[in-house]
Amino acid sequence: MNAEVLCFGSEILHGDIVNSNAQYISKKMAEIGINVYYHSVVGDNHDRMAEAFRLAFERVDIVICTGGLGPTQDDITKEILAEYHHLNMVYDEDSYKHVQQIYQRLKKDMPESNIRQAYFPEGAIVLHNAFGTANGCLLEKDGKTAVLLPGPPKEVVPMFENHVIPYLMKFSEGVIVGKKYIVTGLGESTTEAMIIDLIENQTNPTIATFAGNGRVMVRVTAKAKNISEAEALIVPIERELLIRLAGNIYKSETMDVAEHAAKMLLKSKLTIAVAESCTGGMVSAKLISNPGISESYLQGFITYSNQSKIDTLGVKVETLEQFGAVSGQTAEEMAKGAALRAQADIGISTTGIAGPTGGSDDKPIGLVYVAIYFKGQTTVKKINYPGSRDVIMERAALAILDLLNKTIDKMF
Repeated sequence: MNAEVLCFGSEILHGDIVNSNAQYISKKMAEIGINVYYHSVVGDNHDRMAEAFRLAFERVDIVICTGGLGPTQDDITKEILAEYHHLNMVYDEDSYKHVQQIYQRLKKDMPESNIRQAYFPEGAIVLHNAFGTANGCLLEKDGKTAVLLPGPPKEVVPMFENHVIPYLMKFSEGVIVGKKYIVTGLGESTTEAMIIDLIENQTNPTIATFAGNGRVMVRVTAKAKNISEAEALIVPIERELLIRLAGNIYKSETMDVAEHAAKMLLKSKLTIAVAESCTGGMVSAKLISNPGISESYLQGFITYSNQSKIDTLGVKVETLEQFGAVSGQTAEEMAKGAALRAQADIGISTTGIAGPTGGSDDKPIGLVYVAIYFKGQTTVKKINYPGSRDVIMERAALAILDLLNKTIDKMF
């Protein structure tokens, strides 16, 4: 079986919102072994939407649509599906009560136009929307399956998890399991060259590389009858990747290194304190954006001046005088000081020259030192990134989070 993700909404075409629904749906379809062959986006126009349905049903077996289930005149996805199959629209009392109850809870009068949300193509299975007024539906006819979902991702995700995936499992041809690995310190071409024979000889699993945010992701994907068989196929490839890219690779399900770091800290039950100079709180902000991190994140210190490094973190005066604020020695003492002051398992730090002024021949703009203190040992890394002030700060924050991930990864 193969599928197409068809998203309706002029706001997507105009760039007002990002089409995260297509990404999410494709990922979930891959997990249950159904191939997504096409992504399409169509504006709120009857003729173009009808044509999109026609094309989709000609080339795939399953069409999953998002958007166009609201109460307004341009919300016509259900009507167009009904037209395609020459079906009547029929009233669903439960859907009407669903919309009515939401307005009652909000203590608002329900607009008359909302009754549109209680009509569905004849024979469709109605999908309950726990987070909005627009129930979805699922229709099988003439060997084709259509799934209609609302537009907002917060409504799409639970509906897809709770209703659509269980229904589509009957079409699943085995399962697809993917493992992801983050590579830092190497470009995409260099990474590919180091594993090119694995890529050229791939069958099942398949191997692909992707670049972004100064790092490379390697994805290994296996297809099998069940999850355990698929994971077993990945094991020898993973072993080879970890050997060939040793020191530059760690396992991760996301390109967001802060999300990965937060998950690893929580999983390992480690606490952390963060000391920042050139990044000015950016590292802490990235970590704190992850839910549940309060179990691990204890304290953050923004020590921009030399005196604050001395007073707050216990950096030695002689260290600053001899080596300067931007040095491996200062980064080391900052990381250790943060851990000791907060009584955390881990201390991390950043110090550098973000520019656009302040550089010299010995210490150019873009020079950054990051450090991690863990179990009485400190690791310092020197980096030198070109770019604007914002770019240097961002890359410095990502560099220390990468170092944190690699350090924790060695524990598992």
